Amino acid sequence: MTQFTNSPKNLFRILSLFLLIGFLQSCTKDQPLVESQETETFAANHLIDYYDLICTTTKNTPGFFPPQAARAYGYISITNYEAVRHGIEGAVSLQSQLKGFQSYPMPVPEHDLEYNWAIASNAAVAKMMLYMYDKNLKAADKLLIEDMEKANLKEMSATINVEIVDRSVAFGKKVADVVYDYSKGDGGHEAYLEPFQKPYAIPTDAYCWVPTGSVKDPLSPRWGNNRPFMDVNVEKTKVPMPVVFSESKDSEFYREAIATYNQVKNNTTEQVEIAKYWSDDPFATCTPAGHTFNILTQILFEEKATLAKTSVAIARLGIAENDAFIACWKGKYDHVLLRPVTYINRHIDPAWKTILGTPPFPAYTSGHSCEMGAGSRVLSAMFTKGDGNFQFTDYSQLKYGFYARSFSNFDVMAEECANSRLYGGIHYPMDNSKGLQLGRAIGDNVNKRLKWPVFVR
Repeated sequence: MTQFTNSPKNLFRILSLFLLIGFLQSCTKDQPLVESQETETFAANHLIDYYDLICTTTKNTPGFFPPQAARAYGYISITNYEAVRHGIEGAVSLQSQLKGFQSYPMPVPEHDLEYNWAIASNAAVAKMMLYMYDKNLKAADKLLIEDMEKANLKEMSATINVEIVDRSVAFGKKVADVVYDYSKGDGGHEAYLEPFQKPYAIPTDAYCWVPTGSVKDPLSPRWGNNRPFMDVNVEKTKVPMPVVFSESKDSEFYREAIATYNQVKNNTTEQVEIAKYWSDDPFATCTPAGHTFNILTQILFEEKATLAKTSVAIARLGIAENDAFIACWKGKYDHVLLRPVTYINRHIDPAWKTILGTPPFPAYTSGHSCEMGAGSRVLSAMFTKGDGNFQFTDYSQLKYGFYARSFSNFDVMAEECANSRLYGGIHYPMDNSKGLQLGRAIGDNVNKRLKWPVFVR
């Protein structure tokens, strides 16, 4: 057995060994593992700007009625989330959580290489916008998207190593490619090319929808068959008809119609203004889903939310809005209920007219009520303790000639949006109350059944 003595030679060997270990450790400390900046260290201004551009693009692009618009918002929003979620602590990929998404593996950042999540977001959102509006996208709008992407990239990459820039851009674009492939199988791919899904025959029973204006075909009658992001949002949220159809003056259905009739006849000036404020007609605005997104992004901007919180918020709302329109449209064509104007003109007053133009699809339930019910739940989860109490002013409709409206609670805002359809004469009261119920259930599912990062700023 070797014995060590305290001879000068052995002491020198021991000292040399310790010096070598210390040197190796110092080298390791001087060359740490490369880490990307966390997503919450980035501002979200570029993303807010994109959503303003999405609103404009939706309004300008033929074929983007409310269901088609909600779908575009949904896929763009989850694309952005997947592009940045690796920089958010506790963020789990939606690829493992949304229906059918598991078959489309997302790209994974290379280990020990640095990424810039803002640059990845910029590339992903721009490419997904081009994918979503694609064949009907006007040349001027396409140029706006491309110019915004270039301007953002120039600003973001000014002081960043070119390899990091290229790597981040490539990652964002690959995310968009994968999400787009996923979107093709949901039943709504390129639906903007034929949004009325003709031919489709509506039953001819007395309770059934009939055209109420110049458009004779019902809009998107098969939309309810689309794949939702969450099965539970369609399978577990069906709203049965609460009132049996009847032409009798003693019936509950007749009372529903009389309620709409009397409301329009006795509307106040403010109620007429509310009806028009929330109308959000396609091609005149960016649709109901766009209005709700405008409210969300305005609040995020005012709150100076980071890219992390902004990305989580828009992903939640995108999933909720997409699924709200699928669930709502399924109910509309399961029940194919005629509009109030048809019933009232037949059985109450042939000269009665609505405040708003009646859209070309069945009445039950209200799409506005459903989408805003879902949206209000997302807004409450992101900005309140669940009670919905939040003081804000919606400035998003100023550009359409309306005065701003202020609210102190998201649920109250949703109720005003739902009631606006009654004030406008295009829905029965039950359409709105049950639409809110449906939408709120969908919003709750998105908030509670998906795994979201807990602490985001």
